[in-house]
Amino acid sequence: MTDGATTALMRKAYARWAPIYDLVYDKLTEPAARAAVNAAVACGPKVLEAGVGTGLSLGYYPKHAEVYGVDLSEDMLRRAQEKVERRGLSHVKGLQVMDVTKLGFPDAMFDAVTAQFIITLVPEPEVALSEFARVLKPGGEIVLANHWGQPSGPIAALEEMAAPIAKAIGWSSSFKSARVDDWARSTGNMEVVELRSLFPAGFFKLMRIKKRAW
Repeated sequence: MTDGATTALMRKAYARWAPIYDLVYDKLTEPAARAAVNAAVACGPKVLEAGVGTGLSLGYYPKHAEVYGVDLSEDMLRRAQEKVERRGLSHVKGLQVMDVTKLGFPDAMFDAVTAQFIITLVPEPEVALSEFARVLKPGGEIVLANHWGQPSGPIAALEEMAAPIAKAIGWSSSFKSARVDDWARSTGNMEVVELRSLFPAGFFKLMRIKKRAW
């Protein structure tokens, strides 16, 4: 399947999910999303949220932040824009339809880039990560909140059994965090500085990847 065909299928899937997305994910993902927002803002005020979706986390940012959100789905972004207008989220400076593997921003624009619950769904995750790194200022961080499959052991076996269910709700247990580690090492200027477990019971994890300041 071509990249264009994959993108078209993803747009259709997100269009179906958009009306019910908040009901399914809001409370389950809130602790992890808040942790990602806090880690991103700690790097500086100017943040790119890649895969912003319906804007569930936009209200978690402090007023001094400058947040830009991008997503592949117009349907999702329409709901995000409604939240911004309804809640008066003046720290949100822009929401755009954009492919995270082809970001339309200049180099070194953001203090942090955060991607929550999307990196395992992107057809070319390493390309997306490289784009995040490109638009990131030296010393800034990529902050990922996600579910990654366990590398081995009984939990890994259970995840494999539950893989069809996980895939149906948008999570992949076949994607291991080691894949992001491998990408970071290959760049020569990115380093994983934290990987910690989050609610519920470590199902989600927060990963911080720092861009060297040289």
